[in-house]
Amino acid sequence: MSALWKWHLTLFTFMEVSSVRASAGKVICCHFSSDGKLLASGGHDKKAVLWYTSTLKPKATLEEHSMLITDVRFSPSMARLATSSFDKTVRVWDADNPGYTLRNFTGHSAGVMSLDFHPNNDDLICSCDGDGEIRYWSINTGSCSRAFKGGMAQVRFQPRLGRYLAAAAENVVSILDVESQACRHILKGHTKPVHSVCWDPSGELLASVSEDSVRVWSLASGSDGECVHELSCNGNKFHSCVFHPTYSSLLVIGCYQASPAYAFILYFQCFPSYVFFIVGCWCYRASLLLTFITWFLGCF
Repeated sequence: MSALWKWHLTLFTFMEVSSVRASAGKVICCHFSSDGKLLASGGHDKKAVLWYTSTLKPKATLEEHSMLITDVRFSPSMARLATSSFDKTVRVWDADNPGYTLRNFTGHSAGVMSLDFHPNNDDLICSCDGDGEIRYWSINTGSCSRAFKGGMAQVRFQPRLGRYLAAAAENVVSILDVESQACRHILKGHTKPVHSVCWDPSGELLASVSEDSVRVWSLASGSDGECVHELSCNGNKFHSCVFHPTYSSLLVIGCYQASPAYAFILYFQCFPSYVFFIVGCWCYRASLLLTFITWFLGCF
């Protein structure tokens, strides 16, 4: 067990609240709505599922993609859900009435790997594909407003201000100016491809995860994007990360166990008196059995 996990376990305890079978195949992405009432999941069965978090009962199943779903994201300000897929499309749905697609964005030449909503501009959504192309889309017009190179694994807008876009490609993370697309920082140090990036709630820190290391970068005003923390793997293979929404110094890292029997993808959602996070788990040894587990995170 790494020193980071030892520190976490001295401050927090985890206990299972409930579980649900989410899919017969691998689930590779999930995300909470901003009000915490809905959870979206997606993966290899080409479907996105909306769940009520209070009951873990499905609200709707979205089945318009023709290949596996790579990312699901809720808009931070509207009842909108977006999904990306290997079928080279991005789809936007009405989360309140998700019977059909509001928008189907086409134009990527390779499978779409990731997407995100801008935190302030309700009309702007971005996506990146396996060829490294990033596209900006207008939800209102249904058109592509800009296309440029820069990210192929994951894209995430800076929270609150939305001034920057973090884009991961191979073992580098680029910090791009949202308006001009100019590269403000190139974050180097990973020796293996970066799988996941996550901003802290203030938008001043960015965590990046590769198989063998986690790095935290400072992007506060006046900073040059220096690495302020680094954690190397200790038997586990890192996969994803997320900052706690209210305990900003707490970074949770998802990893493959050394066996490698399981993979974990962790996300947080803050509620008035408690915090849920979701662990998407698939087992390579049991016919791709998948279970979503909702945990209660209590601080003592």
